[in-house]
Amino acid sequence: MGRDQGRTLEPTDVDVLDNPAWYSLIGRHAALSEGNDLVRRYLPEVSPFAAVRSWEDPDVWDAIVDLVGPGRPFPLAGAEAPVLPAGWEVIDSGAGVQLVETDALAARPDDEAVVLGAADVPEILALVARTEPGPFAARTHELGRYVGIRRDGRLVAMAGERLQPAGWTEISAVCTDPDHRRQGLATRLVLDVAHHARARGDRVLLHAAATSTGVIAIYERLGFRLRRRTVFGMVRTPG
Repeated sequence: MGRDQGRTLEPTDVDVLDNPAWYSLIGRHAALSEGNDLVRRYLPEVSPFAAVRSWEDPDVWDAIVDLVGPGRPFPLAGAEAPVLPAGWEVIDSGAGVQLVETDALAARPDDEAVVLGAADVPEILALVARTEPGPFAARTHELGRYVGIRRDGRLVAMAGERLQPAGWTEISAVCTDPDHRRQGLATRLVLDVAHHARARGDRVLLHAAATSTGVIAIYERLGFRLRRRTVFGMVRTPG
């Protein structure tokens, strides 16, 4: 049984998971963000992600344009896509899943995991280019603790912390060099990241594309469960 099964979730627990980017941007990552009380985004050199407080606020559309400018892209993520006003354009869209930990997740530290920092950015970006785990910028490592495994001095696997809404840590950037797959390296790093997040009192979650059924199955075997289905994509503001 998962940690949030068999009990009533507090409203704050539900809120932060339904809009994790927003609660991360106004919380632990506020110093890495910009915006206002309706819409915020990470600094471009940190992450391309952004969020709105609520799509039901009629002023949110003008607030987005004020933040990113006319004719500019803005990312979408949530339980369902909002209805766009006239003049807005959908650039891309997809389906995703949000997974949360259960008590079956056997988090543990890994002796071979090394903490990655600014000096490792060139290697990190090279690994990301080879494996495409998702967007990663020059300062993304500042979002949390990123760890890797090296072979012959070369970074071959990585995982780390991205969104951090109150009480939760998202595990992200999970990747392994093609020449070193099927050795369990990514699994070891996921469990290491989960262990350290739990050590500071957080629970862990993941996001994945709904089409990545093999990856989702691996996470479920590790001890994650589906919390909800999501949508993600990109829109363009009116020019």
